[in-house]
Amino acid sequence: MGQLFDALLPQHVTFIEAQKIYFVATAAEQGTVNLSPKGGDTLRVIDAHTLAWLNLTGSGNESAAHVLRNPRMTVMFCAFDGAPLILRAYGQARVLHRGDPQWQEMLARFPATVAARQIFWLDIERVQSSCGMSVPRFDYQGDREELANWSARQGKEGIEAYWRKKNQRSLDGLESEILLRSGLDPAP
Repeated sequence: MGQLFDALLPQHVTFIEAQKIYFVATAAEQGTVNLSPKGGDTLRVIDAHTLAWLNLTGSGNESAAHVLRNPRMTVMFCAFDGAPLILRAYGQARVLHRGDPQWQEMLARFPATVAARQIFWLDIERVQSSCGMSVPRFDYQGDREELANWSARQGKEGIEAYWRKKNQRSLDGLESEILLRSGLDPAP
């Protein structure tokens, strides 16, 4: 049933590129484990050993705070239609912010959005496939537009104000460095 791989195989990449949702798990050494669903056009397979995903502005900023302390990350893909399959990519992640040298180059890989908060780069150490035969079937009806609409209404200044208010610390009080590494003043 389950198999382990050192890198993504071509059939894994094809599967990943067909998915409408993926899940990201991170944890610091202590405290809350975070598991977040992600969607939209926010994930790129860079090569057989590397994934990158665009983190959009949201209510928490757990992944960034966790990766700064403990870079381990798992990204999981799950078939909700077609043949059953669960695919996990395990590895070491780093987080890029607006003020980091690679930001513009990496951001250009994704559709433009004012909601762009961070980009995560996962160096894959292991890939695991498993059957997924108990995962229910769901029909894709379309992407939600609520975050894109909210972000557009906020504009750049509103997004930055939201980062100051909601995205500086994790649930466990860990610093996310969003203001510092984005070149923003803590007080507007």
